[in-house]
Amino acid sequence: MSTMPPLVGTDWLADALDAPDLHVLDASYYLPAEQQNARARFADAHIPGARFFDIDDVADPEERSLPHMVPSPARFGRLVGAMGIGNRCRVVVYDQKGLFSAARAWWLFGLFGHDQVAVLDGGLPKWLREGRAVERGEPAPVAPALFVAHLRAARLRGIGDMMANVASGAEHVLDARPAGRFDGTAPEPRAGLRSGHIPGAANVPASELLLPDQTMLPPEALRARFAQAGADGSRPVVTSCGSGVTAAILSLGLRVAGLPQGALYDGSWTEWASHPETPKAP
Repeated sequence: MSTMPPLVGTDWLADALDAPDLHVLDASYYLPAEQQNARARFADAHIPGARFFDIDDVADPEERSLPHMVPSPARFGRLVGAMGIGNRCRVVVYDQKGLFSAARAWWLFGLFGHDQVAVLDGGLPKWLREGRAVERGEPAPVAPALFVAHLRAARLRGIGDMMANVASGAEHVLDARPAGRFDGTAPEPRAGLRSGHIPGAANVPASELLLPDQTMLPPEALRARFAQAGADGSRPVVTSCGSGVTAAILSLGLRVAGLPQGALYDGSWTEWASHPETPKAP
């Protein structure tokens, strides 16, 4: 079985939609300030056969101070298996914004050893603009499958790793937040959290990897944007953001660009800024 590409288009998905081994997941997520209910919007309209993938549920339930942290392999396997997804299934993830939180679900599958996963380029908005069919309501029950998760620890970084990296500079940190939050001139969306960045990090706002229709830039344009930030494949990369969601857009962009995907700092700026002992710039 050939490995799926990291991105697939709407034509590809429409042609493959009836394949018995293909599972489609709506992995939509909204920030609290957006005041949107992703599950309710899924019930209003979703790609036929899709199921809802809640990144706040497919997460560590014991970690209450940080949102949607990586779950244990056992929890990931159990929750994904309950969606009817086994290790030999193909998975396409999308979201209701175009290309936002779907990348986090894509990254999670890869983190737990599953390469048969792709993001729908342009997501539900592109699907709807093209007049394609949607379903409403809750999906029918599905028979559970066995999904055995294998953690690829090399793709994950914690706060201890990041503290050591500030001293060593061995890995190049790319921060996906908007420029104002990165340089400390705009507030963080989470109350009480200062803005700024991890010393030595470079800023690649996730929005700059996307075209106006929320599809991803072509590979050569992605390579140019990453090179501008000092990421040309010669040094290992760690992606970061506010809480580990848009960092995965950078990870996806690196893959599409043909560059090493590197690792992702799961706690991201929410964790880093919450600790008084971590160095912060500016």
